[in-house]
Amino acid sequence: MLRISNTGTPARVLFVAILSLYATTMFAQGIEPYPNAITNKLIYQETPMVPPPVGMVFNDPDFGSPMVRVTDETTNFVHPGTYLRTAAAGEANEWSVDASKFYVVGHGDVELAFGFDPSTMAISSLPGAAPGQGLQLPLRAGSAFSFVDPDFIYGTTNLTPLTITGYRFSTATSIPVIDTTTCGTKPPLIKGKGHSVVSDDDITLSIDDNRVVISEGGKDSGDHPFVIVYDKKLGCRWYNTQTGQIGGQWGATGNASVPDRYLIRHTSISGNGEYVRIQVNHFGFYIWDLVTLNVTPCPEKGGPYCAGYGTMGNKKYVNAAGKVDQMNILVRPLDNLNDYSQLVYPLNPPYHFGQSKHFVWSNGYFDDTLPVCASTYNYEGDTEIDAPYDGEIFCIETDGLASTVWRFAHNRAVWIGPYFNTQPLGNMSPDGHNFLFTSGWDDQLGWDEYGFPRSDVWIVGLD
Repeated sequence: MLRISNTGTPARVLFVAILSLYATTMFAQGIEPYPNAITNKLIYQETPMVPPPVGMVFNDPDFGSPMVRVTDETTNFVHPGTYLRTAAAGEANEWSVDASKFYVVGHGDVELAFGFDPSTMAISSLPGAAPGQGLQLPLRAGSAFSFVDPDFIYGTTNLTPLTITGYRFSTATSIPVIDTTTCGTKPPLIKGKGHSVVSDDDITLSIDDNRVVISEGGKDSGDHPFVIVYDKKLGCRWYNTQTGQIGGQWGATGNASVPDRYLIRHTSISGNGEYVRIQVNHFGFYIWDLVTLNVTPCPEKGGPYCAGYGTMGNKKYVNAAGKVDQMNILVRPLDNLNDYSQLVYPLNPPYHFGQSKHFVWSNGYFDDTLPVCASTYNYEGDTEIDAPYDGEIFCIETDGLASTVWRFAHNRAVWIGPYFNTQPLGNMSPDGHNFLFTSGWDDQLGWDEYGFPRSDVWIVGLD
């Protein structure tokens, strides 16, 4: 078993890096769609590495994948010296469909968009931004790039949080997509001064952009009673999770099939636009079959093993079971949550539980036989690497033909509770070849004046 030391003199560090790159070549097995990736199950310790400068393309010293640093302490010019991060949800779409643009989130929920060249990994300023800076978007954090138009992004604004707004980059103009207070919810959503009802930062789209979903009606994430779905041809549809009532301009109306009453943490729509996943604090989630009244619970405790971070594709859902081993990762159809199967097999002892996983599957929105990707980290801040895939970024085969795990890089993230931005939450370009993630780079970035540990955003190329 190859084990790489994380201590030693600079000369030894250089030797280790050379050895690591040799191992990368030795164990890359040419398996599509990532023929240059390592697919073995050896343990790879981190090679020590200082944070490189912004914009410099380099190779991960242990797995060989190309990487680039996107942000540093100067990037958030609205709040200089503060952290940067990716969006939180696995279904968030931070990339344009052609991977020519992406955005990051800064302290104060500032959204900054950049240009990107997938062939060279060069990061650039977009028109309207100062040289060397990101373009500050006039939207709240949590926007969603269009799946059909690389020039367009959906979001909400601080001034009109109950209106879904679109922003066009080429003209620097915003247009209203739907004022959700006109959707006929019961009771009605009320906007304006004196009303604390807002929407969440969880806008997601179907792959044809025809349907957009958001949670609304409360003061904050975890407090929302409404799922709002807007279909550009059919109009609004809504579900009041506090009363159980479902209504709108299309689909069945009446009471949801479950008697459960709850408040919403986040919502997301499947790639095919047929299902909405409704996350609920301290429970798990529900799946709403949109044209019907059918709402199916998927609790964290017990079967069908719905705990942990997960993500949807076109019509399937992936998460870690939380049973047997940390790599016991399940895929299941959204119309039958009990019909799950393992993606990683066999699971050989000794079994290991030390790392949480955050999944992303933007390419799966189009075709959920394409690989799902993940980043792992220890939820107690332990930096020890005790097993394959600890502290890594990797992708997993989902087509059922084999059980390949492609390994790309160490994410070098150290979780410092309760600071959300220290988790290596990822976001993948829709073509499945670029992975955006947050990292404090082995806790080397320091702390800001507001008392937050600094983190930055990085990209690893998936080849």
